[in-house]
Formats: sequence, structure tokens, C-alpha cells
Amino acid sequence: MKKLLLCTTVALTGLALAAPAKADGVKLDLAGHFKGYVTWINQDQDTPGPSERHFDIARETEIHFTGETTLDNGLTVGVHHEADIDDNGIGFGAGADAFLTEESYAYFSGAWGRVNFGKEDGSNYLLQVAAPSADENFDGLRQYINPFNPALTSLGGLGAVGALGAAGSRGYIFTGKLDYANDATGYSNKITYLTPVWSGFQAGVSYTPDVGGDTGTLPVGGVSSGIETSHAFGGHTNDVVGNYGSAWEAAARYEGQWQNVGVTVGGGYTRASLEEDVPAIAGTSTADDFNQWNAGLNLNWGAFNLGGVNTRDNGGISDNGENRTWVVGLDWTTGPFKIGGSYLNNKEDLGTAATVDAGDVQNNRWAAGVVYTYGPGMTFRGSVGWTNSDTNETAAVVGDYKATDVLLGTQINF
Repeated sequence: MKKLLLCTTVALTGLALAAPAKADGVKLDLAGHFKGYVTWINQDQDTPGPSERHFDIARETEIHFTGETTLDNGLTVGVHHEADIDDNGIGFGAGADAFLTEESYAYFSGAWGRVNFGKEDGSNYLLQVAAPSADENFDGLRQYINPFNPALTSLGGLGAVGALGAAGSRGYIFTGKLDYANDATGYSNKITYLTPVWSGFQAGVSYTPDVGGDTGTLPVGGVSSGIETSHAFGGHTNDVVGNYGSAWEAAARYEGQWQNVGVTVGGGYTRASLEEDVPAIAGTSTADDFNQWNAGLNLNWGAFNLGGVNTRDNGGISDNGENRTWVVGLDWTTGPFKIGGSYLNNKEDLGTAATVDAGDVQNNRWAAGVVYTYGPGMTFRGSVGWTNSDTNETAAVVGDYKATDVLLGTQINF
């Protein structure tokens, strides 16, 4: 028996010595969230056609894989990957319930700051100040849950997004979103540097070589519909008429205390350049470099938070394309409850066609709600919202609508 054990031990030792060495690398942790809601919507428009009055279920689920290690020299090396498993074809891809990569990047950090490398939001979004909200999944910086039916909103309704149409004329697409995130470069591959926090102050800068890859799609006012792929082989096509190329963005943020009031203030700027100008058409708005900026302020005293954000962009066209959004919010926290509300106003110019200013679209949204924390990383959420859209047009364009929504749901972080 002893000989058998000895032979077995020797054999296993030999296998261990023969096996190739395996580096420790970075071990990944699993995290993510589930956001599920029962929604009720009453939506009407002023043109003949159907209305919406019904209950529905909306959900948004993500899985995150993150890991990092700190070397002996103090350098922290990490990776972060996010996958959206409830993609519905409106936000980040074209499939229903697709398992779609949103973010995939490596990062390096130390006393000198942090560098992100890969598919991730830029500094203008990462450092942007958000206003208090009723439920940030619905009326926050970036909207994740939206009960509205986009088929019932014609030109402009519910936060229209400016895009480059034929020969650079102004075209409109519906993104299903009404928020104020400065995420113009989306998840295109980029390099971002963030300074360390000095006395509450932090700044950042990002460079994107090619916005949206070869599609050149710029998400004016919304999340990119031209998300860049991993791009492991070959190179992007350059100097394409009407496509956006490289983009720069810079932002700064300060968080501090003034007497008994907490102060958070910040702002940022993004500029994306056209690869090649679109031939001008007489009397029509033509494509231009895209410029976007934001400024925000939040004040906190005791259990109360009050804040506001103003953001603008030029719509990526030469004239009459300004898109302006401002939002103000207030919330109050007592024990496990947070009660909040917000108001958002968006006004977007429709550009110029045949020497005529096409007018503008104005959207208003009011929201009020409560969030109850019933466990670590677990919340019940309920809110009521009122939204309307009005067009002030000189052309034969209609798109006015109004809607009331009720949302009841839960968010579970894991």
C-alpha cells in the first residue's frame, strides 16, 4: 500500500512539473443588475391614428465582468466588460434580446491618475454632473426604462435626434430616449485620461480615433447607433464624405463643502470632426463638425438635494441646428425612502430647407416618484410622468403628442 501511495505521489509530482506554468493574470468578478418594471401608458398625438392605453413590462439587464490587480510598483491593472442581455434594437444594436457587448476596456491607475483604453464612455460623460431625479432609470442622466411607443410620434416627438440625412440635409430619427447624457462618442474605441482627485477637483480628456467606426454615425443627443466593433484587423476607411472621424472631449468636476452645503459642479466639451465635407446644397442646412457641451450644479444640505444641468449641441449641421436641454431636480431622503421629482425641457431646431427655417420641436417632461431600499443593492421604485411635444414649424410637419405614464418596478444589483 505504501509503495502504491509512493508511486502515485511521484507520478502526480511529475505531471505537475511537466505542466506549463500559468500566470496569475487578473481574476474576474461577476456583477451586474436587473431593472424590471410594470408600466402603464396613456399616449395620444394630434394627428389621426391609434393611441396607446395599456399595461406592459419593461426590463434592462446587464452582466459585468471586472477584475484588477496591483503590482509591486503600485500600478493597478484592470479590465472591465459589460454585456446588455436585454437589447431591444433601439439602444445599442439591432436584435431583440441580444447578448451585446457595451463596454470592453482595460485600465491602468496609480497616484498619477487613471487611463481607460478601449470601448468606454468618454470624459465628458464620466465626469458629467447629474440632476436629482424621481427614478434615475427613467428621468436620470441616461434613460434606461421608457414606456413610450415611438411609432406614435412623428417628426421630432420625444427628444428627436439630429442626424445627417442625404447630402448632409437634416434628418430625424427616434431613439426612444429623453435624457441629457453627453455621450456623443458612445462606446467607440478611445483613450481617456482622468486626473487624481485633488482637493475635490478632477479633470479628464478623451481621444476617439473614429466615431462609430466606418458608419460615422454620431449620436447627437443620444446613445450611439454606430458603435465601433473591437476592430482587431484592418483599418477604418478615412475621408468618407459625411462621416465623422476623430473626436476630442474634455471635462472637469469639483465636489466639496461650503459651510453646511455640499457642492458638486462640473462641465465638459466634445468636438467631432467631419472626415470630408458634404457638398453644400443651396438653401439647405449642411453637415458640420459636431460640438457639444454641458454645465451642471448640485447642492446638498441635510436630507435634501437640488440641482440642474444645461447642455447644448449644434446638431452637426451648419445653421439652425441647435439642440438645447436643461433639467432641474429635487429629492429628499429619509431612512430607506428617497422622494424626488424633476423637470426637463428640450428644444431642437429643425434646420433649414429650401432657404426656409423649418422651425423647432419642444419637449417637456415632469416626473415624480419614490425609491425604497428594501435590502443591500435592492430597491422598489415607483414614479408618475407627464410628457408633451410641440412642433413650431414653418413646413408641413406635425408631431405634437402628450403622454402620461406610471412605472412600478425593482432594481436588483448583484
